[in-house]
Parts: sequence; C-alpha cells; structure tokens
Amino acid sequence: MCGIVGLFSAQRSVSADALQRATRALHHRGPDASREWLSASGRVGLGHARLSIIDLEHGHQPLSSRDGQLQVVVNGEFYDFERIRSDLEGRGHRFRTGSDSEIVLHLYEEYGAQCVQHLRGEFAFVLWDERRQLLLAARDRFGIKPLFYADFAGVLGLASEVKALLAAGMTARWDHQTFAQSTLLTAFAPDRSWFEGIQQLLPGHYLLVTARERRLVRYWDFDYAREGGERVLSEGECVEQVHAALDEAVRLRLRADVPVGCYLSGGIDSCAVIGLAARHSSKPVRAFNISFAEPEYDEQAIAREMAERCNAELVSVPITQANLAEGLADAVWHAEQPFPNAHAAAKFLLSRAVREHGYRVVLTGEGSDEVFAGYPHFRRDLLLAEARGQGAEGTQARLEALDRGNAVSRGLLMPEGQTLSVAHLQGVLGFVPAWMEAFASVGFKYQSILAPEFLASQRGRNAHLDVLDGLDVRGQLHARPPVHQSMYLWSKTMLPNYILSLLGDRMEMAHSVEGRLPFLDHPLVELVCSLPMSFKIRGLTEKYVLREAARPVLTRTVYERQKHPFLAPPSVAAPESPLHELLQTTLRGRALDRVPFFDRQRLLAVLDGWPQTPAAARPAVDALFLQVLTSCIVAERFGMS
Repeated sequence: MCGIVGLFSAQRSVSADALQRATRALHHRGPDASREWLSASGRVGLGHARLSIIDLEHGHQPLSSRDGQLQVVVNGEFYDFERIRSDLEGRGHRFRTGSDSEIVLHLYEEYGAQCVQHLRGEFAFVLWDERRQLLLAARDRFGIKPLFYADFAGVLGLASEVKALLAAGMTARWDHQTFAQSTLLTAFAPDRSWFEGIQQLLPGHYLLVTARERRLVRYWDFDYAREGGERVLSEGECVEQVHAALDEAVRLRLRADVPVGCYLSGGIDSCAVIGLAARHSSKPVRAFNISFAEPEYDEQAIAREMAERCNAELVSVPITQANLAEGLADAVWHAEQPFPNAHAAAKFLLSRAVREHGYRVVLTGEGSDEVFAGYPHFRRDLLLAEARGQGAEGTQARLEALDRGNAVSRGLLMPEGQTLSVAHLQGVLGFVPAWMEAFASVGFKYQSILAPEFLASQRGRNAHLDVLDGLDVRGQLHARPPVHQSMYLWSKTMLPNYILSLLGDRMEMAHSVEGRLPFLDHPLVELVCSLPMSFKIRGLTEKYVLREAARPVLTRTVYERQKHPFLAPPSVAAPESPLHELLQTTLRGRALDRVPFFDRQRLLAVLDGWPQTPAAARPAVDALFLQVLTSCIVAERFGMS
C-alpha cells in the first residue's frame, strides 16, 4: 500500500510546495520512495509515497502512459492482475513496469471511468487525463483504502489521509455534525470525516472532475437478494462454492515480492485464512497474535493450537495496560479520529511488531462478520424477526441465551439499559436494527455528559435520519429480510468508518504494513449476498456456511466456538489503570477546552460515581470516557480550532 495526493485547480497553478508537503505527510504509508508530478499547465499535481510490494525496482509512481497523456497514483493492490495484463497485451497494450498498478492506465484507455469494474482488490487512485482535461478519483467497493477530499484556497485536494490535506493548507476544525452522529448514534455517514470541510469519497464510487463540473458515480453496491429471490443451492453446493471462492481469494492475496504473514486470533475468520494460506505456501506461514493478561479477552491458547494445526510459526505480542497507555496518542494521530475502545492501540502495537519482524504484508480476517452475519446483534435481529413473523415460541429464552453468551458485547454491540428514541428508524425501516438499538443505548449515556450548548445546537436534527438520507434505502433495503437490511446499514457506516479504517488500514499503515482482506474479495461477497439467511445464521450459530466451508482447515475448538469480538479490556475509568491518571489529568486540565462538546462537571460527576456504576453498565461507561480522552488527543495533536 501507499499514500497518494492529488491537487486540481480550474483557474490557477497549484502549489508545488503544498504538493510536496502533503506527500511528505504520508511518509509512514510509503517510506520506500516519494515523488511528485505537476502538469505543464501547473493546474494539476499528483504525489505518491511508495511502499514497495510488487516490482520493487521499477514500480515508482506517478505512472504515465506511453504518450504522456495519462498520469496516475495508486494506493492498494490489484489481484489477478497478471491475467488482466495478459488480456490487455493481447489487445496491443505494452507495459513499462511489472507493477500491478499499471493496469489502471491501460484499462482506462480501453474503458474510461468504467475501468473500475475490471479491478479486483483494495484500492484508491487518482488519474489525470490531459487530453480530456479530466480528473478521475476512485475508491474500492468496500472502503478498505481511504480517500479524502476537500476544497480550499481554490484547489480541490485529495489524499489518503486528512493530515496530508492539512499539510497542503487546510485548517483543522471539528465537524459538529459528525460529532453529533458519532455520539448520539455511534456511527456516522460514510461520506463524512471528523474535520469540517473534509469529506470521504464513498466506497464503491468514483469522482469525475473537470473545470466545469463534478460528478459522483456509484459503480457497486451489496445488492442483497430480495425475499424469495435468493440463489437456490443445496447445502453441499453452497459450502463447496463458498470454500472455492474463499480459497481463491486467499491464494490471490499471497502474491507479493516480499514475505506475507497472517494475523491470527482465536476466531474462525483469521483461522480460516491462515489454514487456507498454509495449503498454498511452501514454507511455514508466520502468524501474529495479540495476547491480553485478562483471560476473558485473551485468545492466545486458541491461536497457538490453530498455528500448530497448520504448521505456522506463531509470534504472540503481549499487550498490557501500560502498553496501551503508551501507544494511545500515536494510535489516535494515525487514526485521525476518537475511539471508544483501546483495541485500536492494540492493533497499532501489533502492526509495529509485524514490521519489526521484517514483514510488510499480512492477511487479515476483517470483513467476515459483515459478509457472513457474524456479530451477535445480527442473531438478535433474526430472533426478533422470527418472533414478529411467526410468533416463535421460546424467543425470549433464546434472546437471554444469546445475551449470556455475549457478555463482552453487552452495552457496546448489544443493547443495555435505556436508549434514545429510535422511532424514526421504526418508521423508515419497519423495525430497529439491534446494533442501532445498542448504539442508541450508548447515545443515551453520552447525553448525560454533553455540553448543554452542543445539545441545544443539535435540537431539531435527527442523527438516524441524517445517516439514512445519504443511503439508497429504497433501492437497497426494500423487500430485503430484516437481517440483510441491518447488515447493509452496518456495512455502509461501521465497516468503512471504523472496522476497515481504525482497526485496519490506519493502524497497519502507521508502520508501513499492508493488510489484505480475503473476505472482502468482491466475487465472494456477491456470492454470499445472493444466499438465503439460513446459510448465514442457523439457530444461534453464526457464519454457518463459512464454518462448514472452512471446517477442513480448522481445529475443533475454533469450529465449535461462538463469535468473540476483538476488544481490549476496558480500563480507562478504573482507578488502578495506567490510562486513568491520563484521563484525570485531561478532564481537569486545559486539554478539554479544545473539545467544545462535553461538560466538564458532568464528566467528573460520572467518573466520581464509577464505584456505584452497575457492572452491566461499566463497559459502555468506560467506552464513553475513552472517547472523551481520545477526542482531547485529536484536538491536541491536530491543533483543532
């Protein structure tokens, strides 16, 4: 992976210095080379910070077409590119490098902006067409790779991270609407960022820009099958097709000119990936695992058993509360956003260990829960839908069993306590997705610590409708089963804005590590989207078809294990925690002054009342305080005004 920058002005020359500053700000994403290009008119500039993975010697960017009319900078990997390249060569195209990125230039010459339909992988790119005076920017289908854009000083700037746009001249200010959505809904619209005036290019979209117009075009979406229109397959056929699709996705992602490792937890996702990877590798795969001292959060023993099963070399990275405190501020700077759990800092430390062991590519299990309905809240959605549709007996007992089996998720991913109003969701969707109900319970707790002035400024707005208004509710949710609707909404908000960014790209690229995600191979996703819900959730068993498809490479422990979310142990509000002292200093000092959303006295009252907080409510309250603490770090590190 790499870091990319694009500057475009319809009227004047862009600043070469600003372009260079922006590119240098992404050095951590691409420490191997840094280059910039300016058009002859001076109105277009492209910058690239390179992390060398394929064609280490000749793949430097920006890449240009033979006639010099096209220039492109790419962040990402394109899989199966050798086949695409061979096909293009058969049509007369001649390549200048062995880089996978070069196929974008030649596909564009053949198909124009529709070239994105032929790309397979995780990517963001910016291309300039001199002949047509056209800028094309595109982002992969799921939002694995980031791409931000903003208008400032007569220039359109695009970059892999916000900090590059700030280096180019943008001013850092809080986006109040994003803050409202993230605190009252705990999820925000996929085109927003935490910085005023800076947007994200939507996943599955491309942007066309000329001197006279700007168009945003959707080229892909999940397109779940309508009720009754699901693909008809026997269980055996379904398992076989999912196994084949996942196996191909893993095999393609092992292609690199550097060693490839794997992240390994105790979950079925990473275990399936490493099990299949081992079958395609001539040498033992190196696996990297996070270990916590707290037993209910630690999966080291299960990961070690799985590593032995597939003859992998396991590197276990112990993470202590002191480690989390030490890595928190840097993790926030790379994330460019606040967060409610220290698992982001844990991933930051894990990727650092990966790099220290000489690896720059890892396969990860992210995306599986979204594709195969792995989260407990999706099972809650199904149980409630069955109860509404058939008056299912024993639903309450099954809900209680689900709640007991997911104590770690209670108050975070599962509802707990009183909630904000979800009436608008009920009105638009006809039901309330369980994850949105859970987040509404978190939002209710947030209300108690928000500044009255901020709450007053949001009166009359509805965070749920603000998010739904930006989505194709009619086209993508109508006539779909409730669980698929819930999955779609999660995948359009939490997947790109949290899972793939905070726990994926940003923590990995902080140490120049490229994460590759087999579960978000779009042919696999399209297959699973077409399947009935019974292949995803069966009874209280999540990811049923994946479980069966991966069974040959799994240990019995992993095969029989229920989903366990990746979370760091809550600690920030506990007086004995290393993070607690930092929290106390922050709440009682000047740092909170840069975050105009919280009420200091209310915060201190909640913190002082921690000993009386019921055990069931503590994870959510702890998450609330970490969100406050990391908000203060964002404000300080970025000089927010």
